[in-house]
Amino acid sequence: MSASPAFNIEPDTPQAWRSAFLAMKPSVVPCPGMTIAKWQAIHAAALDFLDKHADAAAALGWTTEQLFGVHPSHGVIRVDFCGAMVLSGEIVSKVEANAIAFEKVTYRRDNPGRPDGAVAIWAFKG
Repeated sequence: MSASPAFNIEPDTPQAWRSAFLAMKPSVVPCPGMTIAKWQAIHAAALDFLDKHADAAAALGWTTEQLFGVHPSHGVIRVDFCGAMVLSGEIVSKVEANAIAFEKVTYRRDNPGRPDGAVAIWAFKG
């Protein structure tokens, strides 16, 4: 009897984001440039985003790196590599085609000059 095929989660989907993010502990800072308090705020805000806005973000073409990206060796110290959900720790109020609005700031994905090469925060190896 053959084994059942493994369930495949497609990248850049709310299901993949949720699965990967839920494996992260709010008590363990995942990369350089964060305090435990900042990480706990980011973790809570990201879970809120995943519950309320992830489907809309995926439908608008937001990628894993645009949402959860960090620099592959410097973490959030290199903010120019960071995705929307790893910067402020604020709750998302609105997702649009090229922007995510938070309470006090707006993250724009069409910002010119943003470098390529970010990795998802859950894939950070440092």
